[in-house]
Amino acid sequence: MSLALVQTDDISTSDADIVKRIAAGDLDTLTKLMRRYNQRLYRVARSILRNDADAEEAVQEAFYCAYRAMAQFRGEAALSTWLVQIVVNESRKRLRKINRQSTWLEFNNDASRDDTTADTTMDEYTINQPENGLWRTQTRHILENHIDRLPDVFRTVFVLRAVEEFSVEETAACLGIPLATVRTRYFRSRALLRKTLRQEMGEEINDVFSFAGHRCDRIVAAVLTRIQAHGENATSTSTF
Repeated sequence: MSLALVQTDDISTSDADIVKRIAAGDLDTLTKLMRRYNQRLYRVARSILRNDADAEEAVQEAFYCAYRAMAQFRGEAALSTWLVQIVVNESRKRLRKINRQSTWLEFNNDASRDDTTADTTMDEYTINQPENGLWRTQTRHILENHIDRLPDVFRTVFVLRAVEEFSVEETAACLGIPLATVRTRYFRSRALLRKTLRQEMGEEINDVFSFAGHRCDRIVAAVLTRIQAHGENATSTSTF
């Protein structure tokens, strides 16, 4: 299943070569890998955490962990699948922590962390995200809100299958669930979103949880800064 997934228009680089370069500390290759998969990993994290800021932090941590573990990558799955698995695990870990914090805050009659943070980040996102027109913005937000309201077990499957266009096999590998479960959850999620909604907004599906350039830049910069701050061996020689 290991394929040449990171490439430019005229140069194809195998997963093995990419892994070798990054494991040797090539930060140019790491940067290009992050920019290629930032949006995918962000969408996956966002589907689990339902919060822009938490999802961004999860992606940063996932890439940092991937960098440190790159020498252990064995190619049993595609590099992109391996990265999604890391961000899924990181997002689930963060969600458990958030849920514990929310339970404690509610017990003490304080405001829920999720509600406050989600409102704040959504306001910032709405203000900062450039759009082609008001109708497109409203359409995308309606679709995002419908996806957010899907049950947890359906939401991530839907994002991987419909938004990221993962195969059933890839989705199952990323989430660690049977193929039949992926098919069932995807079918159920589409039914819950309703046929009419999918038909009317089919052209907007690729824009949901849009990944603005500044967010991608911020994640790349954060990961590289963290690597350099820890004094880890790194070079900058990539040409892929």
